[in-house]
Amino acid sequence: MAKEKIAPASGSLVKSALADRLRAEISSGALAPGMRIVEGTWGRKLGVAQGSIREAINLLAQEGFVTKISGRSARVVNLKEQDVLQLYDLRMAIEGVAARLSAERRADVARLQGAVDAMRRTAAKNRTADLVDADREFHLELCRLSGNPHLVEHASRIMLPFFAFARIRVVASGQDTSPWDHDLDAHQRIVDLVREGEGEVAEQYTRRVLSRFSKNAYSNWGTTPEPAKRRKSRAQK
Repeated sequence: MAKEKIAPASGSLVKSALADRLRAEISSGALAPGMRIVEGTWGRKLGVAQGSIREAINLLAQEGFVTKISGRSARVVNLKEQDVLQLYDLRMAIEGVAARLSAERRADVARLQGAVDAMRRTAAKNRTADLVDADREFHLELCRLSGNPHLVEHASRIMLPFFAFARIRVVASGQDTSPWDHDLDAHQRIVDLVREGEGEVAEQYTRRVLSRFSKNAYSNWGTTPEPAKRRKSRAQK
């Protein structure tokens, strides 16, 4: 196996560069969901110490891209459709409460609004991976606004692997941003309800929206986008 040398740099920069390389391999599908990431193999491939690969994998584990079990090689995060549905059930409960608490405490929604604006910009440019990142930031920020650190801790554990897996799937499939077309207004409505202090309404609406999202999310993430000419032809019928 030919070595691909990582340019010399400080320890933190090497770790970040290695994490970027492995993240790119995961996002492209070269390292598929569920695949083992063997530290020694990647150390030899990239011409770096095995410990450096381990540190890069730890970064990816923090982001949710890989899962680690003591004594075993890390694996690329892999969620089945049933996993996604069950995670949505948890998200409905957690984010519903987060929306209510955020509204009741009249939290500053500037960053939440900023996440929606970022979603709109990336959707307009058809940058699906960036849209998934902005979507993740929206839901994490909603939880942060609750002012409940325990809620934020549990939300992060759920959402980091959840959105990492979604990002992997949409990048590998070449999915465009069209599945989010109707969801942007729903995200804006959550912001408005929190801003208006409508706690109970915000909770119920957030739960209902997430329930709707859950129905087609898994299949949407892995759907190859329809060619533009065919979409245009169908739209004219």
